[in-house]
Order: sequence, then C-alpha cells, then structure tokens
Amino acid sequence: MQHPLSLYNTLTRRKDIFTPLNAPFVGVYLCGPTVYSEAHVGNARGPVIFDVLTRYLRHLGYTVRYVRNITDVGHLEGDADEGEDKISKNARARQLEPMQVAEQYAHLYHRHMEALGCLPPDIEPRASGHITEQVQMVQEIIDNGFGYEVNGSVYFDVPAYNAAGRAYGKLSNRVVEELLAGSRDNLAGQDEKRSPLDFALWKRADERHLMRWPSPWSEGFPGWHLECSAMSRKYLGAEYDIHGGGLDLMFPHHECEIAQSQACHRPTNEARVWMHNNMLTVNGQKMSKSLGNFITISELFSGQNATLTQAYSPMTVRFFLLQAHYRSPVDITDDGLQAARKGYRKLMNGLRLLDKLHLPAGTERAADTTAADAELRKLTQDCWQGLNDDLNTARTIASLFNLLRKLNGYAANLPTLAQVSEAALQEATTVFRTLVQEVLGLHDEPRANAEDLLSLTLRFYQEAKDAKDYGKVDDIRAALKTQGIVVKDTKAGVDWAYSEE
Repeated sequence: MQHPLSLYNTLTRRKDIFTPLNAPFVGVYLCGPTVYSEAHVGNARGPVIFDVLTRYLRHLGYTVRYVRNITDVGHLEGDADEGEDKISKNARARQLEPMQVAEQYAHLYHRHMEALGCLPPDIEPRASGHITEQVQMVQEIIDNGFGYEVNGSVYFDVPAYNAAGRAYGKLSNRVVEELLAGSRDNLAGQDEKRSPLDFALWKRADERHLMRWPSPWSEGFPGWHLECSAMSRKYLGAEYDIHGGGLDLMFPHHECEIAQSQACHRPTNEARVWMHNNMLTVNGQKMSKSLGNFITISELFSGQNATLTQAYSPMTVRFFLLQAHYRSPVDITDDGLQAARKGYRKLMNGLRLLDKLHLPAGTERAADTTAADAELRKLTQDCWQGLNDDLNTARTIASLFNLLRKLNGYAANLPTLAQVSEAALQEATTVFRTLVQEVLGLHDEPRANAEDLLSLTLRFYQEAKDAKDYGKVDDIRAALKTQGIVVKDTKAGVDWAYSEE
C-alpha cells in the first residue's frame, strides 16, 4: 500500500507527513530568477525539482497554485543593501533600458525552462508590477514597530524584532550574537542602519539608480527580500503550504522573508514547510566565473564551454538533476552527464517497450499467477516510495530501473508473460509510464537531424535509380510525398522541394 507524502521542513529540522493547510488546495511558492543575465545550470535545479513536486501533488489529487516570481528590480550587487541594482548595472553598461535587459533574460529563462520540461507556474508575478503591495507591507511593518525610516530609506529593525520575542535566525539556525560579531565590520558605508543586522525594506534612489517609484518615504525601490513576502502573500495568503529555493537563499533571503511576514498585521512564518535544494559543483569545485568553470544553461545545451567535451540535451540534463535527492549536492562532470544520458535513454526505451508486452497468440495464461503477481506488484509499488519519502527522485529512478529490468525480461521471452495476470501487468506498465512522463516529466527527444535523414534517403533514391530498381524509386517517392516532400531529378543531380499540393 502506498505511503503518504512526507517532506523535510528546514524550519522544523524534521521530516513530517505533508498535510495541506486547506486541503485539497495547496499553495506553493518558488523563488525565481533575477533577470540581469543568463541563468546558469545551478539555477535550473530548483525549477526542475519543484516542477516534479507540483506534478506529483496534482497526481495525488491536490489542486495546486504554483507561484514562481521574476525579480526585475531591487536585487543589489552582492545581495547587499548598498550598491547598484544588478539589472540597472547591466543596462547602463549596454546603454539599454533596464526593462529591456529584464525582458531579454526573462524570455530566455522561459525558453530554457520549457526545454527542460518544466510546466509554467500558475502565476509568475514580477517585483516591478507589485510596488503597491510592497509599499503597503512596509507600512504595516513600520506601524508594528519593526521598521524605521532614515533619509528616505526604510530598514527592518532586527533587535526590536527579537526583543519582542521573535527569533531572527530560526530558519537558518543562526544565533544573533554570532551574526553581530561577524558583521560589525561591515557597517561601514551603511551608517543609516541602527544595527548591522538590519536590512532594507525600501531604498531611496540616488541619482545613478535607473528604476524608481514614489512612496510615502521617498522616490526609490523595494528591498530584494520584500518582494517575495509581498507577492506570496497576495497570491497565496498570509500563510500557505510550501516555499522553496536554493540552499544559498536560506540566509539572508528566506530568513528575512519570515521576519517580514512575522512583523505584519497577521504574523506568520509565511510558509508552513520550507524546502531547500542543495547546490551544484563542477568537477568538484564551486562554480564561479573566476575559476573558469561557470556553465550557463545555453552552454550546457550547446557544449560550447571549456569544461564540457560535448553538448547535452535538455532531457539528459533534467534526468541528471533528478538522479540525486534534492537535498544532496550534485557535481557536474562529463562522465556524470554521459551516464545520465544512458540512463535517460534506457527509460525512453522502456516506454517504447510497454506496448509490445502482449502474450503471444495461442499461449495460455498460468492457472495460478499469485507468486509472480506479488513480485511484480512489489516492484511496481516500490516506485512510489521514493517520491513519498521527501521527494527522493533518485530512489524512484532506481526503483523504475528495477521494474524495467523485470519488464525487459518479459519482452525478451514473451511466453513468460503467462506467469502474471493481465491486471498486474497493466498496473506495472501504467505506473511506469505515469511516473516517467507525467511525474518526472521526462519525454522522448528527437535525436535525428531531419536534413541528414533526407540526404540519406535521397542517396538511397539515387542508388535505386542507378540500379534501375524503379519499384524502390517509386516507393521512396511515395513515402517522401506523404511527408510533404517532392523528389526532383535535375541535370545537377537529385534534389528535393516542399510539395505545393
């Protein structure tokens, strides 16, 4: 019997059975990209994991509202409260409007997510389109005594928050005294702050800042942490089910989100379950431009990167990311990606196999299939256990391979299908197809180049013509015509054109 879904909650440091706040409805929020440059391969892990999570929740019968934001303002260099907005910096360097930069990289991100098999979120709010909600949230925080204004900028008062019995640091398990000890030296240039732990809710725009909006305090822009709190509250409510993102966002970004939500008129931890996917390395090293091992998603698909020996298809990349548990680190290597490609293709061959599993005509089914059915059903049910155990896709994939090994055995000797009932076989094939395609989101990719196949066909056509095998010539002509292709015999040789009929 299938076990209930359990998820690890970073906030509670334990794994619990998932119980929605308002079943059958489930609210899910994932921190999306800051669209100032092309996303790197590490940026793909969260969307792929949460795509599987939302797919599985829907398979379990829940009505999911999946929100993934676009950060197009307020994210300053170094994730700090001072400096230049990342998008504005790119726009200034390229002499473009900031929104040109944001749109360019948002469109590219969407194309990459689609290629990776990620279904679009139900709502994709942009920070710049929700300034009103963010201003309102800042005012609530000020009204409750947890925010203060200095020279047109507004900061969150972490000491006041803790003095009120709240616990800044509870998500990341950090102690305020230790944070203070490590941050006092960083207060230089941030004299407006009362404490080095305070963070910006609203920043007054200086003369170099290209994006700015009016507010009760100044013409400026929202703090980076604020947008997710405000937009998740708007679309999912003050408290909802699941918030996700990379482990690097746990502090300070998600920690600040919780503080902001706790400081509003309806105090909550924002989400009941906080999920964090682990980070990626490249050949055992942290990915960074300075080390020369920075890989964008486009480079992974094209192979145009010094750390790669070849290109890898989107489905290979998706399988690669799913063959590790989301809370485990993943090391990107050529060997690992090549192994993932073999594993992905093995599952695709498995899908092709399913429709061929039929008992040969004239073969009688065994009178007692109890033992064989029990073995096949156990292999089938094992496929669900990984997903139910904190979305362990690695374990589910391993179970799928175990099931596929059994199905391959039947395919190699079809009369052995007589040992199992039609019901048990149907259950196994349905589960295999459902998990691979609908839950893991893996689909077959065309691997052949149409132009190359056409050239090869025309070569066979020419050889048949030279051999005066006119029956084969007519067959090739007819087959190509069904594909909208007309063969043309010219003085220069054989050519083709699109049929205009």
